[in-house]
Amino acid sequence: MTLARRLLALPVALLLAGGALAGCASTPSAAPSSTPTAGDNGEAEIDAAWLDDGRIIGLVTTGSSTCIPAADEATLQADGSLAVTLVEPDADTPCTRDLVPRVTLVEVPEGVDPSQDLAITVTGDGFTGSTDLEGVEGLTGGGMTDYLPSAGWTDTDGQFVLLTWGSSSCAPVITEVAASGPAEITVTFETPAADQVCTMDMAPRAAVAVVDGLEEDSVSLVLAGSPEFDNVRIPIYGSN
Repeated sequence: MTLARRLLALPVALLLAGGALAGCASTPSAAPSSTPTAGDNGEAEIDAAWLDDGRIIGLVTTGSSTCIPAADEATLQADGSLAVTLVEPDADTPCTRDLVPRVTLVEVPEGVDPSQDLAITVTGDGFTGSTDLEGVEGLTGGGMTDYLPSAGWTDTDGQFVLLTWGSSSCAPVITEVAASGPAEITVTFETPAADQVCTMDMAPRAAVAVVDGLEEDSVSLVLAGSPEFDNVRIPIYGSN
């Protein structure tokens, strides 16, 4: 397993829905409960977003915020679709009993063109699901990550996935997401404590957020409120 795959096997979810932080207040249960919830047709409800210039896909499922499934394998099929296998945490992992959107990061295999539409089928641990990810013009994919923040829209209105890189033990905490203009979203992070001790690794940290009040499809994202992100401005891949 490559270093990139080892990093991507460590999904970290921060949930922000409607501008309020959620997902970590429930009491841990005795047994895991992270399997994505099923829709009316029995399939898990899944969303997806392009990240990191098309090198990574953020898969959004619904379940425990502290027991996020990991991507065990992602394979490009003969028909051009992407098959992803998810695995749940170990059986003895305590999980919160909340039910929230959370992100699993999937490394995009060679042969996938992120500028073209991509059908995704997800299986693993007793559930199935699928989604169609719209291609984004200008995304090239491939090569090594540049470790810069990125974001992409899902099919759910107002929902996007945000990817940042840094210490796996000190993931940034979002305090507010708001439309700060007709085509601008500001994500405000909590200022870290001065005495906070963080590991020195470089890991991906993913968050799913929802925002209302936008008037344009092409939107910029402003990251503010933390020394790690000093008013950084990035595009959101795709359209709202």
